[in-house]
Amino acid sequence: MTRNVIRLMTVVMTMAFLAVSAFAAEPEAAGGSGSGLAKGLGYIGAVVGFGIAAGLCGLGQGRVGAAACEGLARNPGAFKGVPLPMILGLVFIETLVIFTLVVVLLIVPQAG
Repeated sequence: MTRNVIRLMTVVMTMAFLAVSAFAAEPEAAGGSGSGLAKGLGYIGAVVGFGIAAGLCGLGQGRVGAAACEGLARNPGAFKGVPLPMILGLVFIETLVIFTLVVVLLIVPQAG
């Protein structure tokens, strides 16, 4: 419980300190009435979203690999039946991250 609270507070404090630099630019230097702020926040949102998707993809792929290894350890005779579904599952998981990357590449130019 306390570790989760500490992690949450660390994330909140990090975001608070990052927000200070986003608001530090003057509107005239940013190219008008706050358009630079919207562009910067769009970039930050896209990068954070892609980071979350990639991180969760890594966790999902790790669980798939662990389940395949555990299944082979319990039943070594199933060696021929495990790799194909495992690779297919890994492909589906990786496809989600590729879709996220495409969405980020489509949204980020519109943020400016």
